[in-house]
Parts: sequence; structure tokens; C-alpha cells
Amino acid sequence: MADAPLVTPPDPSKAMDDRWRQTHLGRLLGHAMRRFDERVLHLMAHNEGVPLALSNLAARDQISAAHVHITRHLAIEGSRLTDLAQAAGMSKQAMGDLVDQCTAWGLVQRQSDLQDARAKRVVFTADGLAWLQAFKDAVAQAEAEFRDAVGQDVATVVALGLEAYAH
Repeated sequence: MADAPLVTPPDPSKAMDDRWRQTHLGRLLGHAMRRFDERVLHLMAHNEGVPLALSNLAARDQISAAHVHITRHLAIEGSRLTDLAQAAGMSKQAMGDLVDQCTAWGLVQRQSDLQDARAKRVVFTADGLAWLQAFKDAVAQAEAEFRDAVGQDVATVVALGLEAYAH
């Protein structure tokens, strides 16, 4: 019986360059989105138009980017839970949990759907509309900070590229 040939371990100096795993586009987009959302939530927590209870929740990191899905996707006239979940790319159950939390915090409420008596619509409360305005203000400021950080030309190219890629 012949001895098996010895396998030489790879030379570490010739190992494959794996920096791409940290710098590929998807990872950079994910980091950028988290940074942007964190900044938006920070600005919202310090917005004088936000009801104090909501501001305190945001300041203590009790409101997360997941809760912002409701802010981003809930139609002004209200939305059915299934439509809201689909728009946010979440399961109906996960969105239902978020809506329950946001209802408890006074951001939204459930109302009967006038077009389907069996269905409910999720709608903003007055405090929720104040939260939505704070979201709008925070997004505008975070976008301005992005433009200041990378320059107007780069910011424009990034925005156009992301818009084209997303659709």
C-alpha cells in the first residue's frame, strides 16, 4: 500500500486577497443605510416637534430603524396591514407587531376600513403626523449632511445611480 502524498499547506503570503468581502457594494450600501437611519433617528429624538414621550423613546434607542418602516410606508390616508407589510418587505406578523408597538406609543391607530367592513386600516394619529414631519425634517438634514460630506456632484451621482438601480 503506497503512502498518500503529503499535502503542502498554502503559503499565507500567496493567499487570496479577501478584502472584497468587506468592501463590496452590498456591504457598503448596508453600512450607509444603517448610518443614515441612525442619524435620522437621532435627529428625530431631538426634534422639538416630536411629542416628548416619543422623543424619549427614540433617545433611549427604543425606536429602531424597523419602526421607521411604518413611517416610510404608511400612506397618509392609511393602509391595510397587508399592504403596509408588503411595501416594507416584511411579514404580516412582523408588521402587526410593529403596528401594535406604534399604537401603544400613540403614533398610529387602527380604524374600520370604509370599503371593507371586515378590514382595518392603520392610520397616523396627530402625534404620528408630528412624528412624520420630524422624519421628513430629519431625512432632509441627513441628506444635506451627506452632500456636505461627499460633495454635491458625488451626492447627485450616488442618488441617480441608486434610483436607477432600485427600479
